Amino acid sequence: MSDYKSINVLFIASEAAPLIKVGGLGDVAGSLPKALNNLPASLLHGQNLDVRLVIPFHSKITQMLNTIQLVASFVIPHPQGNIPARAFLTNVEGVPVYLIEGSSILSDKDVYSSDPSLDAQKYIFFSLAALEMARTINWRVDILHANDWHTAVSVYDLKIRRPQDPFFVNTKSVLTMHNMPYMGAGAEKVLHEFGIPGCACPTLPEWGRNTPLPLGMYAADQILTVSPNYAKEIMTPAYGCGLQDFLSSRKESVAGILNGLDESKWDPTTDKAIHYNYGPAQLDIRTKNKLALQTEFGLEKNENIPLFILISRMDQQKGVDLAINGFRLIRDLKWQAILLGTGDAVLESACRSLEVEFPQRVRAAIRFDLHLSRRMYAGGDILVIPSRYEPCGLTQMIAMRYGCVPLARATGGLTDTITDTEDLSKKNGFLFTNATAEDFAEASTRAINTFQNQTEWRKLQVNGMNSNFSWEKSALAYAEIYMKLLGDLE
Repeated sequence: MSDYKSINVLFIASEAAPLIKVGGLGDVAGSLPKALNNLPASLLHGQNLDVRLVIPFHSKITQMLNTIQLVASFVIPHPQGNIPARAFLTNVEGVPVYLIEGSSILSDKDVYSSDPSLDAQKYIFFSLAALEMARTINWRVDILHANDWHTAVSVYDLKIRRPQDPFFVNTKSVLTMHNMPYMGAGAEKVLHEFGIPGCACPTLPEWGRNTPLPLGMYAADQILTVSPNYAKEIMTPAYGCGLQDFLSSRKESVAGILNGLDESKWDPTTDKAIHYNYGPAQLDIRTKNKLALQTEFGLEKNENIPLFILISRMDQQKGVDLAINGFRLIRDLKWQAILLGTGDAVLESACRSLEVEFPQRVRAAIRFDLHLSRRMYAGGDILVIPSRYEPCGLTQMIAMRYGCVPLARATGGLTDTITDTEDLSKKNGFLFTNATAEDFAEASTRAINTFQNQTEWRKLQVNGMNSNFSWEKSALAYAEIYMKLLGDLE
């Protein structure tokens, strides 16, 4: 049993909204600690959670902090001389947030650098500083919860260099992998500079024995991914990034928990960025958003033409090329498409070429535009997500909340959230198996055919809009992991 009245969770991440957000991790770190702290003791077998967030004090943190307090000054041991560090405390939406300051954080203006050694210096320092901060402020940690390679070294350090440390002797560790291919490659030299030894674990491939993410995976008491299906996929050669054998050897300690969606921020009944607000019982009003979107992009204004939308980073992982080539295969059917996103120049050009090829029905919006994306969720009929791999995915949850039916490749969290079945009481989208334009086209044809039956289509929309993707549901699953690790739950 835990020795404390509450379960103290030190949640460490490289970014967290609203203070700093670059990718999906920022959304998770900005939402999950808040949801965990809001869980009532009645759901936690009488326990309470005290979750505190730790992030680097990035120079890009521009939000006006109402109050900020220096709470700790300490040093991180380094063979070339101790490195000074400071920790500041603020509060964001009820969550205590510690901001770690140090020379490697101050000197690097970017959250993530293109130089692996710069990122290694910053995040290995940060990982060690987060632990030392907890000791300095005398806040005993029951659960150390790290995220991705940037903080994985904290988990490894806890196991390798602090196993007999009385302050951390009862601390259990959790490592969540949000995007496994990013492992911190190139950090070996910096690890050695900080005096952190490599791992002799025989089940880890040699290259992983001095790489942050595999080291964290080796040391963690619990390894998590951001969807149950992705947790299974990473134990296969196709998705395991060379670590599938190691992960299979630890399969009892590997699990997946779906990310949640902040439903207060994604709500078509109140969203100020869309033309007409609506709910599941007001889909006729939703149609007005579609007509407005068609008008905005100079497409034929016709509610009976199915409107595909793509809202994505333009890269190979996201399978944008599969959609582009797949649309060409259904040229004989009636449809429209709007493609929004930026990234790989070749894919951006391919989107523009598709618009040139189909000037009456394709529009390429090559930019990052949050407000437009909301109008597209509210007005599009079908959101396409042809990802080659997708640890969790958020766009499909947003789309369903807005009554836009997802069409996705059956991978990762897309499989966990989208149900493609003959049972109309459960169906909320369309899935295809192989990462090919042909499979995409087949699923698109099925979607177009279903769209012709508006009674069936509206059932799919309502099923999606009534799905529960709340953070409370996800947070409870995390809390149960914490309690099991501490022996508070069988």
